[in-house]
Amino acid sequence: MPPSFVHRITKYDPADRDEHGHYTGAEDTASDHGPVEAAYLAAIAAFAVASDIDRLEIREPAVTGFVHFGVEPPVEGHGLGGLFPPDLTGYHDGAEVSLPVALELVRAMLRDQGAWCRLEVGDVFSVHVGWDQYVYVGSDRLCADAVARTRELGLFAEPLTASPYAAEVDEAEVTEPADEDFWTRVRTTLAARKTLLLEESYLRNAARWHRLTPENLDTVRAGLGPRALLTLWPDLNPDLGAVLAALPEEGSVEFVWETHGGMISCAIVDDTEYQDLATQVADARAACVLPLSLDERHPMLCAALPDSDGVLRARW
Repeated sequence: MPPSFVHRITKYDPADRDEHGHYTGAEDTASDHGPVEAAYLAAIAAFAVASDIDRLEIREPAVTGFVHFGVEPPVEGHGLGGLFPPDLTGYHDGAEVSLPVALELVRAMLRDQGAWCRLEVGDVFSVHVGWDQYVYVGSDRLCADAVARTRELGLFAEPLTASPYAAEVDEAEVTEPADEDFWTRVRTTLAARKTLLLEESYLRNAARWHRLTPENLDTVRAGLGPRALLTLWPDLNPDLGAVLAALPEEGSVEFVWETHGGMISCAIVDDTEYQDLATQVADARAACVLPLSLDERHPMLCAALPDSDGVLRARW
């Protein structure tokens, strides 16, 4: 269950909304990177202190995908530089961060720098950042002092019944855990096919690719990210010409290829980019094309890594 008391925190005066609730005032929808942004962070901190929260859990973390919808352009590192290493170790579903780090994550989200996540403490506390400088703070307490502090900061704290960004737990698309039964099926499939392609989605919009063999399976498995989504595909095709020739006449696809050095890369391309793609992958060792539409994607296996206690908590 989500927290009982939810407030929408914004810089938008409710008096400047029309009958549909749409804001009609003059406030900019982008962050000022200054005093207003600082007021947002101070307000969130006030709610956290009023709720006795000093650590929060990262849920459903994401980075910029091939399409960026933010008001401001994405930045290198997705706004996470200085908070996490370049490989984003520690930024994963279920990771616990201190309140100061959580506030910096909110800052990156307010600036539309590329990273996005929910920040939660079970059913006790939550912070969700929406579009156009809307922040939703949930608590199991009324937090009257925090509401007053938000007003002192020049922002507006409006009570809501629920955050529109609360996770729909019952709508998770992947409910199978990557448990021992899953890995047994992987081993059985490998015994017949010798090599498979594993897509490891360790964040939303970020994946690592592995060519699995019976010999390297245990090593790859040991290095997988916490709560990663694992999708198993048939192996890459060494006939690069045939793969390029099979590209659809129109639309976008995901093109995956391996260099002779063993690095596996992927790119989202459409029919206007095929010529440049062919040049880019001319020396590839093998490749494949995967559809983007969920209705057309039919992997061999798909499961999410459970926690060390065997419970699947990731929401994919």
